[in-house]
Amino acid sequence: MGTLRGQMKRWDSQQIAHASGAQLLNAGGGGGLAAANAASGPEWATVDSRAAGPGALFVGLAGERTHGGAFAGAVLAAGAWGVLTTPEYAAKLAARPRVDGVVLAAEDPLAALQRLATAWRRALGAQVIAVTGSTGKTSTKDLLLGVLSPYRMTVASKGNFNTEVGLPLEILSAPTGTEILVLEMGMRGPGQIAELARIAEPDVGVIVSIGPVHLELLGSIEAIAAAKSELIAALAPGATAILPAGEPLLDPHLRDDLETVTFGEGGDVQLVSYTDAEVVVDYRGEAVTFQVGFTEAHMRQNLLAACAAARAVGVKPGGRLELALSPGRGQRLDLPGGITLIDDCYNANPVSMRAALDELAATAARIAAAQAEGQEPGHPLRKVAVLGDMLELGPDGPAYHAQIGGYADAIVDLLVTVGPLAAGMAAAFDGEHHHVHDAREAARLLPSLLQSGDLVLVKASNGVGLKLVCETLSAAATA
Repeated sequence: MGTLRGQMKRWDSQQIAHASGAQLLNAGGGGGLAAANAASGPEWATVDSRAAGPGALFVGLAGERTHGGAFAGAVLAAGAWGVLTTPEYAAKLAARPRVDGVVLAAEDPLAALQRLATAWRRALGAQVIAVTGSTGKTSTKDLLLGVLSPYRMTVASKGNFNTEVGLPLEILSAPTGTEILVLEMGMRGPGQIAELARIAEPDVGVIVSIGPVHLELLGSIEAIAAAKSELIAALAPGATAILPAGEPLLDPHLRDDLETVTFGEGGDVQLVSYTDAEVVVDYRGEAVTFQVGFTEAHMRQNLLAACAAARAVGVKPGGRLELALSPGRGQRLDLPGGITLIDDCYNANPVSMRAALDELAATAARIAAAQAEGQEPGHPLRKVAVLGDMLELGPDGPAYHAQIGGYADAIVDLLVTVGPLAAGMAAAFDGEHHHVHDAREAARLLPSLLQSGDLVLVKASNGVGLKLVCETLSAAATA
């Protein structure tokens, strides 16, 4: 971390104040990035006072229970080189007899953080790829990092740092020398993608998919498409939009002054062929071959989008693809007794839930075929699914859950449902099933249900907390 920070442009506190639109109340002893450059520790900028140690700029924002500015003095004492918060808290800090650190004041510290991020994005001179979508945006971002890294110095946002707070922090963490910056953009309502695009100023916009996610907040699939299409509207003339082929919901939002590249069946970028180890892509008549370590159909689809975005920034990808998926996005872990865990617990909606169940069936078929050829141990094979609530689906939520239960009935041998909405899955499932109220109860129950050779899928919306189930099962593998 210190090495990356040491490559950053040496902005001093005056330059940071100017870039963020904040008032400099105290210049401190080290002066902004010069101090950060020499330090090691947490990320360069943070809104978490617990992470604001040596080398950090702490941005004090309003919280649910308390204001981050209340911790400004404590973070400076812990070694942070500076704080940026409201005038109320900043003035109290600057008025102390001795203040060892930079103190910046802004009426809206979040807006100041965002302005600072935009200034850094411009100073980097990197090409920016923005990725959004109802499903698949995180795995597409991960794929882009794998596709681009062999050719250009690429930085991609971590985990769920895809909000109006997380995205600017990710931009600020990009070191000097970054050539391509891949930023995931999340959305929970109208105007949010537009806000993120204003901060990031993307050169390429990727919309991976449009589906029934956040219906509770947006009301209709057309409204979801309009909210995602704010990314199209934000692109400068001549920029590139990467869009799923044959998606009529995006048609009203297309622009003639953009380079539009479509992916998927009938698009500019299509799947030619695949095996468990290789994917061949057609990019506008040119064959591109990847050696891959994944077998999921949805990952192949997302690879098409990643390939299109790579070409948009001048990279001709291909060859071996080294992929590291973000946590909770389908990682597999071998547990004692020949049990395999598929950790897909980070998020869920009707589209991704069906895709995960399809992959559960396909994986089981591959294992059974390998066992038949004597390549794998001959454990009995059961397909087990631990499925929790899919949140924010609005009035049609119960129907969506019942549909998933019926879909799982043709695939799953043992179903464990978690949460009040997921009870609708159990009601539509005719095989062996158990229903529990929450993740804690599921984590207690599941070990007693599993047998040698089980293939276990764990999936729900993040708010259900099924990470606890995966952690409980994973602990058995390391005990």
